[in-house]
Amino acid sequence: MDDTQRLNIRQGQFTFAPQKDFKLESGRKFGPLTLVYETYGHLNAAQDNAILICHALTGNAHVAGRLPGEKKSTGWWDRVVGPGKPFDTSKYFIICSNILGGCSGSTGPSSLNPRTNKPYGLDFPIITVRDMVNAQHRLITKHFRLQKLKAIAGGSIGGMQTLEWGVMYPRLTDHLIVLSTTHKLSSQAIAFNKIGRHAIMIDPSWKNGRYYGTSGQIKGLGLARMVAHITYLSEEGMQNKFGRERTGQKNLFSFDEKFQVENYLDHQGEKFMQRFDANSYIYLSKAMDLFDLTRGFRSLDAAVKRIQAKTLFVYFSSDWLFPEYQSAELIESFQKNKKYILSYKIESNSGHDAFLLEYDKLNPIMQSFLDV
Repeated sequence: MDDTQRLNIRQGQFTFAPQKDFKLESGRKFGPLTLVYETYGHLNAAQDNAILICHALTGNAHVAGRLPGEKKSTGWWDRVVGPGKPFDTSKYFIICSNILGGCSGSTGPSSLNPRTNKPYGLDFPIITVRDMVNAQHRLITKHFRLQKLKAIAGGSIGGMQTLEWGVMYPRLTDHLIVLSTTHKLSSQAIAFNKIGRHAIMIDPSWKNGRYYGTSGQIKGLGLARMVAHITYLSEEGMQNKFGRERTGQKNLFSFDEKFQVENYLDHQGEKFMQRFDANSYIYLSKAMDLFDLTRGFRSLDAAVKRIQAKTLFVYFSSDWLFPEYQSAELIESFQKNKKYILSYKIESNSGHDAFLLEYDKLNPIMQSFLDV
């Protein structure tokens, strides 16, 4: 039995707002919109076992298993989703959609603009995490016709979406699982995103966002990924993995002689250029910068006060992109509002990406929380 059958993986898409009736947080009406999604497992008769997973910045809807034709790569959270795993597909019905602004099927800058029949490029509107959540809300309530979710879960920008769900639609889920995230970015994190966008936008091959159909590779996207990838790791983790080891036995006094960490970053940048859209990266990183859970509320406490779901909040000791003091602020707000929150600090040298790596520590916590 292959993974498609074992996990009951189904792919689909939902298109809505044909009359441009989807209002963005900016006030602009926009549409039509398409969200591409995958589901895993089966929806039960009571329709109370559905879990929505929100992916990270450059993720997609393919959470687990291998689809037909895939020989090597598995879904990005394969260690978490499946029979006997925390998101047990023999118990739960798992939904994951590619977010608005993405480049894996959902409407984004690379999608065709119906007015011009050409890719949107920079004609695509600025979007926010709240816009992503509002689009997902339509998928859940209009397409799947669900009135309640068992849980919503996500890490990084997926965790931002999860928090936004809890604030904007407080009665729609029983559980929130929030990993490696914050209620707003620090100025340092915004600065790193700025460097990534700038690397793309000064690349001559970017052509002011109108590079679709051209053969030029946007090397600035690879550089953006290299910069971002450093923020996902930790100093200790990088030192343990690479140290000052070199890749070859060439002339030491030559730029051809590389340290292993340089070679690793080159590989990450090159691989990313093959799979991701430069304009999507610009828009999604901007949405991350703009995220502020308090927008529209008097304070963080006023926003958190709306959350009704039981919440699991997990952060990691070496995550310097979303530092511990930000986690403490959010946890304190939940406690002041007398909300149900379980918070865990996991010791790890894996940095921000720990929620994608520390399965032995994270999985038991998530699995037991879903039984609460």
